[in-house]
Amino acid sequence: MTGSAGDRRKPPAPPAALLAGAVADGLRTAGGRAGGLYLCSGTPGLLRLAVLSGLPGPLFRPWDRVTVDRPFPVADAYRLGVPVVLANATEAMRRYPQFAAGLPFQFGTLNVPVGAAGRTFGVMTVLRPAADDAAAVLAESDRLQRVAEYLGVALLRREAAGGGVTWDEDPLCVRPPAVGRAPGRFGHLTWDPATDAVTADGPVRTLLSLPPDREPDTLAALTRSVDPADAHRLPALLRETAHGRPPPQPVQVRLADGGLRLLELWPSAPAAPASGPRPVAGVLFDPGPGALADGAADLLPEGVFCLDRLGLVVYANPRAAHLLGVPRDRLVGRSLWDAVPWLDQPVCEEHLRGALLCPEPVHFHVRRPDSGEPRPYDAGSRDGRPGRDRPAAPRPYEGDWLSLAVYPGLDVLTCTAVPANRVPPAPAAGAGAPTPAGPVPEPPADPETGTPAPDLTASTAPPYRPIALAIALTEAVTARQVSAVVMQELLPAFGGRRIAIYLLQERHLYLAWESGFPEGFLAPFEGVALDARLPGVETLTTGRPLFFDSMEQIAEAYPGIPMDAAEGARAFLPLIASGRAVGSCILGFDRPRSFSSEERTVLTALAGLIAHAMEKAQRYDTEAALARGLQQALLPRRLSQHAGVETAGRYLAGTEGMEVGGDWYDVVEAGDGLALVIGDVQGHGVQAAATMGQLRSAVRAFALSDRPPEEVMGGTNRLLIDLDPGQFASCCYVRLDPATGLARVANAGHLPPLLRHPDGRTRVVDLPEGMVLGVDARARYAVAELRLEPGAVLALYTDGLVERPGHDIDDGIGALRAALAEAGALRGRSLADMADRLTATARQASDRPDDIALLLATRSAPPA
Repeated sequence: MTGSAGDRRKPPAPPAALLAGAVADGLRTAGGRAGGLYLCSGTPGLLRLAVLSGLPGPLFRPWDRVTVDRPFPVADAYRLGVPVVLANATEAMRRYPQFAAGLPFQFGTLNVPVGAAGRTFGVMTVLRPAADDAAAVLAESDRLQRVAEYLGVALLRREAAGGGVTWDEDPLCVRPPAVGRAPGRFGHLTWDPATDAVTADGPVRTLLSLPPDREPDTLAALTRSVDPADAHRLPALLRETAHGRPPPQPVQVRLADGGLRLLELWPSAPAAPASGPRPVAGVLFDPGPGALADGAADLLPEGVFCLDRLGLVVYANPRAAHLLGVPRDRLVGRSLWDAVPWLDQPVCEEHLRGALLCPEPVHFHVRRPDSGEPRPYDAGSRDGRPGRDRPAAPRPYEGDWLSLAVYPGLDVLTCTAVPANRVPPAPAAGAGAPTPAGPVPEPPADPETGTPAPDLTASTAPPYRPIALAIALTEAVTARQVSAVVMQELLPAFGGRRIAIYLLQERHLYLAWESGFPEGFLAPFEGVALDARLPGVETLTTGRPLFFDSMEQIAEAYPGIPMDAAEGARAFLPLIASGRAVGSCILGFDRPRSFSSEERTVLTALAGLIAHAMEKAQRYDTEAALARGLQQALLPRRLSQHAGVETAGRYLAGTEGMEVGGDWYDVVEAGDGLALVIGDVQGHGVQAAATMGQLRSAVRAFALSDRPPEEVMGGTNRLLIDLDPGQFASCCYVRLDPATGLARVANAGHLPPLLRHPDGRTRVVDLPEGMVLGVDARARYAVAELRLEPGAVLALYTDGLVERPGHDIDDGIGALRAALAEAGALRGRSLADMADRLTATARQASDRPDDIALLLATRSAPPA
């Protein structure tokens, strides 16, 4: 109840006319076949598709939600605030492999952020024909950017006036601007419920078969121009639309002479805020391509039907209606998926997507479902050709296959259908046809000749989702990263709202990741043993996925199991890799739903991908823990101490890879003084840490014998060349005399130290340049001298503390210098506190690309 009240308090979404008009302008200016508009949703970090033009909504469902941190062009355009232009499929695969795997067709895409005054509201995207390079579409990108800027200004004004600028509803599917010439086939009309006035343009009068001087100026006049059987429905539809409840798809309207028209209605935005009914706008159009063409296509032996770019059937000949198993009058004027439900399967969706996005025709085969009764191919014909009076040979509908071909057009797709076992194999799929995947059933042999039918490479599993998940999982390294990828991929793909991943450890299941469940709900399931009777346990022990359409089914199967407030469906998937149990994955849905056989197959296959990725991540986590232990063993447990010198060191591992590297620091007794050492081995990982350990031991050995700084650097350099690890290292060596404060410094390509004087002045110590270690065996290292006064602080550091991608390293050194001056001004703080302050920002960062080492030293005043 609380959620519903919150929804009522939210400002209304932006008007559909504003958004749809902007998308139409974008398609015209950028030469696109299809496109859409993504807007920010009420969920932080989520973009939702608000308008889709030129593609049927069911075909674009996997992409109607995009998280802003996904490697997708729409997400990058929003997050970075710059256009993302992909000229062709090759460029898309190079830059966005997940996106290209989901839409493996030859087309280009333009993605432009929509915003104004520093605000970004969403992204406008246009799908267009592929080009050879990006330069060919840059002009279209510039024009599209101007359209997006106009929309951004309009949304900014709406927000300033208190209106909503977010979108949390299903996308609006609108018809794109017509490209082909169809004079007199479309007309526009409006109806004002306040005055009952109807305004119609000339094409509407033509489509209603009215004289040019007669206009339907009222709702009653408009009703009299249609068939009496539809006259009673029209006023009700208009009133429902005026109250914000338009029909979900164009409605069929019969004329008095029997002609068929389609009417699309939507409420228009009022001039001022109002609570009453709103004016209604509509488009009336003729779905047929013309009487002459109709008559010609009606005589063809093949099935022919035409779809507009929203999936609406605008024409079908009698043969197509028969092959599809739907009466002709119930096929034309309806969505293909509503009229022929058994075509609502992934293989058909994938090929239709290709035909809508690419200019090449596509060919594929589809198996018709069992009708439960014998059925001839065509009444009065054995071979399917009209005009024969031979009786039909009854054949069972079970196992019948159709060969479908889809020929793209600018405004209409033309589809042909023939029985698959009476034609030669279809031509090789063009660039727009996806590669089938997965096993397929064998089609039946020809009943007359007994010869096998052609190899029909059809698949009922959608290839794009497993491929996209597999590509995303290759970028995940740790178990948490794998879990995050699973959440981002599976939940939007299947409409889930909750996810929990449990991993098996010592015959108990422990929660590794969860999202969407009520706080504390999963606590009773933490650490459950494998003998517990719970669906999450039994799916792992039996290896069978469990699907429940509702929570009531779970309660019946597992009496007494704790339930959350949601009444939706649940899917429990076993995570098994190479026959070894890894864990289980739970998907939760807000509403009851059933799982089709295709969805069950795909989810089971995805569970195998997740299990292998999680097993690899667990091995990585174990190896990373061992590597971190190795590095901690190589770093000094404690620093050598001297009565007159205080030191403090800090080390932070990088967050990329195994979080181990080659940075180190050390304090070594050198005769009657101290040696301060800082170094950085090139690269990361176990090899860099091992080389670091060898160099640290070498420097300590030279320092303990109290060699001069130049000999320490020279000897270490020759040792590294002899070891030949294929790496080089930088190092700064300071030999400090605690009694006098004299410091002699040798530098091998390392960053210069910082010195803070007792009065607060801080400077960069100017040192002679020296060759990095491991490059030239004849390198010589000059020595510089400086004086460390009592109370002064000497800071040695590695580049991870001052270097950031895209920023000059001198700016980073300057920032550290200022921080050192500020930290040293705090009286009563120890040197350890100062080291913590200097590394606090880096410690809190989640993305440290490099290791960080810091060593501070200060000298106390000698006793009187």
